[in-house]
Amino acid sequence: MTTDLIHQPAYVQLQALDCREISSRELLDLHLDRIAASHVNAVITRDDTARDAAHAADERRAHNKTIGALDGLPVTIKDSFETAGLRTTSGAEELAHHVPARDADAVARLRHQGAVIMGKTNTPAYCQDLHTDNSLFGPTLNPHDPTRTAGGSSGGPAAAVAAHLTPADLGSDLAGSLRLPAHYCGIYGLRPTLGLVPARGHIPRPPGWITSSDMLTPGPLARHPRDLGLLLDALTTPSPTENNPWQIRLPTANREAGQLRIALWAQDPGCPIDRATAHTLDTVEQTLAAAGMKIRSTTGPVSFTDSLRLFEQLLHATATAATDDESAAAELAAARGLQDNDTSPRAAFLRHRTQTHRAWLRANEERLRLRETWQRFFTDVEHDVLITPAAPTPALPAGGRTLTVDGAERSFFDQASWANLTSHIGLPSLVVPVARTAEGLPISVQLVGPAYSDRLLLALAEDLMPLFELPIQAF
Repeated sequence: MTTDLIHQPAYVQLQALDCREISSRELLDLHLDRIAASHVNAVITRDDTARDAAHAADERRAHNKTIGALDGLPVTIKDSFETAGLRTTSGAEELAHHVPARDADAVARLRHQGAVIMGKTNTPAYCQDLHTDNSLFGPTLNPHDPTRTAGGSSGGPAAAVAAHLTPADLGSDLAGSLRLPAHYCGIYGLRPTLGLVPARGHIPRPPGWITSSDMLTPGPLARHPRDLGLLLDALTTPSPTENNPWQIRLPTANREAGQLRIALWAQDPGCPIDRATAHTLDTVEQTLAAAGMKIRSTTGPVSFTDSLRLFEQLLHATATAATDDESAAAELAAARGLQDNDTSPRAAFLRHRTQTHRAWLRANEERLRLRETWQRFFTDVEHDVLITPAAPTPALPAGGRTLTVDGAERSFFDQASWANLTSHIGLPSLVVPVARTAEGLPISVQLVGPAYSDRLLLALAEDLMPLFELPIQAF
């Protein structure tokens, strides 16, 4: 047994379990010891039943009766997912003592595949910030620089993976909430094709609700693309309690990396990127071309600003589902009191939150037409993968509420704008670390593909690894 194993990817840890080099209980204890010694404040609740689950996995393996692809692997879960018998707060004081009776569907799928849940990871209250901080547990620190943000809302999951506290975590992504922290913390994060992984049991919505946002997507975070593939297998395999008669078989990559037709959308006036990020995109283009890959620049398949406007309209609409009647009435009164020429962010926010059902139906029609435009980009124009920046800059200062791009101040929320090109469209999107700044901060790119091309993106990311070797270094 060696402590070096916790620095290895999840698939290597599973190989060690299969070869009897280490037991699940021993592997769990190695991670728990590291969690106890960590200063990043990523894992905020420990599961006291984890050792029993690890022991059960060891017993199964001893009798050659493993139950799934993750049997015996210790993992953590974002605290927004309900976990049966284990405190789930979603970072909110009102839920400080909330102990669910059932697992979120995505959590149940991981358990069904043998994952050992060892704890929950930090998130801002109700997942509603791009920093991970709350009054219950405090801030999660970026493992590369504690003065920088880990991002949000899956900042706890991303920091835990980057700091080797866990080999993998289940995060969630509504508005870049998984991909932005993956970028800031220098790990891999996959937002799967919308609908592959159920969101029931994710807070918000309120505890016990069956529905969730029409854009929310649970997804895995890990230190290797192959690990994301393992978790995607588990997350797309229904658990027995779902009583589903179907199975998902996602297509695998049918071309070698050198045969892929790759487009690069590196710049857009709708969301400028800083010099370090621009240099990274230039380096990526040159590196892929030198490796014999087919890559060409593009201005993108859609209007950046129009797409972002639609995203914001749909985002604010879906966020109103659980608003209480008194607050909803106050918002409606405020919206009716707006001047017609008021184009402020507050006015847009109120109009979107109080839009009519007719307005939403038209916005949804626009979304579906936008999705068709993306599909034509991948089929008619014959692109297999699109590469974009993951964000305009590396990790922001912790707690700051401004975004500065090469000295120019931008909206704080622009940091998620590149991610949100696909958030309302539902396309698979994968964050891949490719560089570091002179200060050691990670810079990533985003890979986007057509619907259900999740495995193609993972295969390409693995092919890119030798070209951009970036060992994870946590303080």
